[in-house]
Amino acid sequence: MQYSPAGGPVSPAADRRLLVSYDNYTAAQRAVDTLSDAGFPVENTAIVGSDLRLEETVTGRLTNGKAALSGLITGAVFGLIVGLFLGLFTSATTSFFGLVLWSILWGAIAGAAFGFTSHAFTGGTRDFSSRSSIVAGRYDVLVAPPMLDQAQALLQGGVQPADTVVVQRPPSAGPVTTSPAAAGDTAPQATGYPLTEDRAEARAEEARAEEARAEEARAEEARAEEVRDDDRAGLSRGRRP
Repeated sequence: MQYSPAGGPVSPAADRRLLVSYDNYTAAQRAVDTLSDAGFPVENTAIVGSDLRLEETVTGRLTNGKAALSGLITGAVFGLIVGLFLGLFTSATTSFFGLVLWSILWGAIAGAAFGFTSHAFTGGTRDFSSRSSIVAGRYDVLVAPPMLDQAQALLQGGVQPADTVVVQRPPSAGPVTTSPAAAGDTAPQATGYPLTEDRAEARAEEARAEEARAEEARAEEARAEEVRDDDRAGLSRGRRP
């Protein structure tokens, strides 16, 4: 365990750099296993889970009967263990089996009673059974800084798992060097520039079309003004004696 200048312990992952992030632990474990199969010193790696949250999976409805049955099974198993332990101190075979059977029976009765009463005392506020677990939203694979390029080359040379999602590196993950192979993967992102040029050209075309329509409207207005002038001139000549 390392210690900081302030005297507190420092996590071993504090001096490592981010290699890749996944959205599930299995993918992160598979990445480390890939490095191990390639001969990489995996003692320089770490898997760190971030964005921890509690997930409770509901397994079904729970009634007094089901609670009693669950307690009965638990009590019977506990009674079996106790009976086997106490049976080691008996000399007769009949006494051994009798002690084990009595232990199972009383354990089952006590477990059923405890399960029934404990659920009955909830007053129907929790009529379901569930399993709770702590999961992370992102799993970071960290490696020692001197071995970052080697680890990146080994991972990029392997097969990408089909059921994993690579999570974008967070800004707080520390400096990350990019290998030439990684730079080649990001090259297709340059396709965004033609889209911007197309938009600019489309806007220019719209501006030219708008200007042409304005010129046409001005020419139409000029012709209409000439017609009105000719009409006024004809009326003036008609009024003269």
